[in-house]
Amino acid sequence: MTADTAAPDDLEDTDLKRTVTGRLLFFYVLGDVLGSGIYVLVGAVAAAVGGAFWIAFAIGITVATLTGLAYAELVTKYPRAAGASLYVNKAFHIPALTFLVTIAMLSASFAAAGSLATGFSGYFAELWDAPPALLIGLLFVVGLTVVNFIGITESVVANLVMTVVEVVGLAIVIIVGIVVVVKGDADFGVLTDFDAGDNGPILAIVSGVALGFFAMTGFENAANIAEECTDPRRTFPKALIGGMVGAGLIYVAVSVAAALSLPIPELAASDAPLLDVVESGVLPLPAGVITIVFALIAMTAITNTTLVAVVTQSRILYGMANEDVVPSVFARLHSGRKSPWVGLVFSAVVVSGLLVAGAVLNETGVGVDLVTRLAAVTVVLLLFVYAMVIVSALRLRGHDETEQTYRASTPLLALGIVGNLALLAYVVYDDPASLVWCGALLALGVVLFVLELVFGQQDRPDGYDRGDPSLKV
Repeated sequence: MTADTAAPDDLEDTDLKRTVTGRLLFFYVLGDVLGSGIYVLVGAVAAAVGGAFWIAFAIGITVATLTGLAYAELVTKYPRAAGASLYVNKAFHIPALTFLVTIAMLSASFAAAGSLATGFSGYFAELWDAPPALLIGLLFVVGLTVVNFIGITESVVANLVMTVVEVVGLAIVIIVGIVVVVKGDADFGVLTDFDAGDNGPILAIVSGVALGFFAMTGFENAANIAEECTDPRRTFPKALIGGMVGAGLIYVAVSVAAALSLPIPELAASDAPLLDVVESGVLPLPAGVITIVFALIAMTAITNTTLVAVVTQSRILYGMANEDVVPSVFARLHSGRKSPWVGLVFSAVVVSGLLVAGAVLNETGVGVDLVTRLAAVTVVLLLFVYAMVIVSALRLRGHDETEQTYRASTPLLALGIVGNLALLAYVVYDDPASLVWCGALLALGVVLFVLELVFGQQDRPDGYDRGDPSLKV
């Protein structure tokens, strides 16, 4: 082994493979945060804020980064799979609370994957509209499950390749903005305009942050592969914060370029705002070519984000099965691939169920926009999880610390709690129906908790406690 791939001697033993280096982890975070949200949410945020909508993206990524500081601190203490669920379990030792965070994180990941799979079907229809959208979405989920089953290294490398592709797409948008500036056609005054109707600038920005926050999530997924990193205590804080800062700079640059390239009303009314920016005539390319290229880039971005969601779902189930929060069957690894195959299959079934449910509702005339609805559900659940992670980081101060433990600024963590709770309150106020969907998804996890409560003792030797089967009572 080289110095870059050898696992440090003080890390706990794991059945998972430690193959994710710091460089791969950086691109994993960057690709997951960039994801697909920026390709579809620019118009909605511009409509809420006006020409100054870049401020909403800057504030949103700042709030997300404050939460990332808590994750960075906790991973250096507990470099294991399960992420937020593990941290809350360590901080409070309340199985019901751990279960709530676990299933909230799972539900958020399921909702995000369902939203993205539906979006993938929409972009696929730009290239070939013959296959049914539901079939494309289901095949998409199955395909990513197979990639993840093959192995985490292959999944992270695929993530790296797709990250490069989606960054290229965003770079094209930035180039369009630069050309507009060089030609002298840019109106910089638009960058300070607020066109929020009856809302004042502050409320407009909050609304924009809430709308665009789906594009800023994803960094939390990196914590779930900490057990597969070669040196998580050294590389994780730098990779996580570096990836989020990099994504934030790209978001702001893309927002500024879009605002300078197209009138805000056109951005606000567009279903594919970045495609409209590139098709604005600034670049000397045929419109048909641009449509095909950007559809492929958007599909790649969606694939990238959904792939990471699939990784997250199975790793959460694997980690919490080892903590006796969900049934132990989810801790089973494939003998050859060392992939948590039971969790992968279960996750694919749940996400596929969401797609089928959305199709059935639309067929019966309910008319649900599955992309928007599941994105809102994701944000509500994640904001709750983020706040709990920061509280756990503060509660665990002074516990399990070593010289390698990263410590985040306490005032910044406190500011992160306020930011997350404020956004959560606004999203619920603005879209109370999202709570119904959240409740429905959370209810799916009750079955897992009950099964573990009823049958969990059967897979633990006599005299061993729940959540800590290695210690005698």
